[in-house]
Amino acid sequence: MAIITYADVKDNPKLSLALTSLTPSEFGELLVHFKAAWEAHEAERVHKQERQRQPGGGRKPVLALIEDRLLFILCYFKTYPLQEVLGFQFGMSQGQACEWVHILSKVLRAALARMQHLPERDAQALAAKLSEGAERGLGLDGTERRRQRPKDNEKQKKYYSGKKKAHTVKNNVIVTLAGRKVKYLSRTHEGKKHDKKICDEEPPTFPEKSTLYQDAGFQGYAPPGVDVRQPKKKPRGKELSTEEKEHNRLISRIRIVVEHVISGIKRCRIVKDVFRNTKEKFDDLVMEIACGLHNFRTECRTRATKQSTATT
Repeated sequence: MAIITYADVKDNPKLSLALTSLTPSEFGELLVHFKAAWEAHEAERVHKQERQRQPGGGRKPVLALIEDRLLFILCYFKTYPLQEVLGFQFGMSQGQACEWVHILSKVLRAALARMQHLPERDAQALAAKLSEGAERGLGLDGTERRRQRPKDNEKQKKYYSGKKKAHTVKNNVIVTLAGRKVKYLSRTHEGKKHDKKICDEEPPTFPEKSTLYQDAGFQGYAPPGVDVRQPKKKPRGKELSTEEKEHNRLISRIRIVVEHVISGIKRCRIVKDVFRNTKEKFDDLVMEIACGLHNFRTECRTRATKQSTATT
C-alpha cells in the first residue's frame, strides 16, 4: 500500500497545491511555526500526564516526522476525505486518523496564532486590532456552510435554514478590501439566524473614519462613527432610478472583494462541503483555521508579487 509522505510532495508544486493549498515554499514557512507549536503541545501534555515510562518509549507513531503531520492535517482540511480514506492514504486506521485530526487541528491553530494570521474573535477588541493597520476600507458579509442533518428533532429545527433549504451553520466575516484578509470572524451560529442579528448580538467595534461596505441583508445596521455603504433596495411596486442603479453597481464592484475572500477561505473543502464532524465546537475551530490559512496564503503571495515587481 502506497502511503503519502512529505517526501512525495515537496518537489511537486502542483501536487502540493492540490493536497494542501500551499506551495512548497509556503509549506516550509508554515512548518517552522507548526514544529514550535507541536513542541509546546508535547511539553504541556508531558507536564499534565503521570508517565509510566520515559519520553520516547513505546510504539512509534505512524506520522513520525513533523513534516508528515503537517501534510496530514493540511490534506484533511484541503480535500476533506472520509476519515477511513484519510487513514488508508496515510497508513493508519480510521480511529487513529480521527485522533490525529483533532490533535493536529489544535496544533495548526496554535501555529497560525504564533504567526498572527488568525482573525479576531472578540467583537469588542476588533477596533484595536484594525487600528494597528492603515486600512479603513472594510467589507462585512455572512457566509453559510451546510452540515449533516442532526438526528435530534430540536436540533433539526434549530439548524434548518429556510433560505438554503438545508441544515447549515453561519459566520459573519469582516475583511480588509485592499489587503483581502479576514480581520474578524464571529462565533458559529445556526444557519437560520439572520446576518444582522449576529451583528446585534456580537457588535463589532471599528476605528474612527472607517468605511464599511455591506449588502442589503444588513439593512439598518450602522455602527457609530462608521461610513456605511450598502446598495439601495428597490421600493415595493416601484423602480430604482438610473442614478440609484449606478450607485448600487459601484458598491457591488467594491464589495465583490468580500465574496472573493470567502471563496479563498473555502479553498479548504472542510468549510465548503457538507460538514460531517460531530465533535462539539469543531465546526467553529475549522472555520477559524480556514480563515487563518487564507490570511497566510494572501500574505505570502502578496509578498512574492512585490518582490517580483521590484526585480523587474
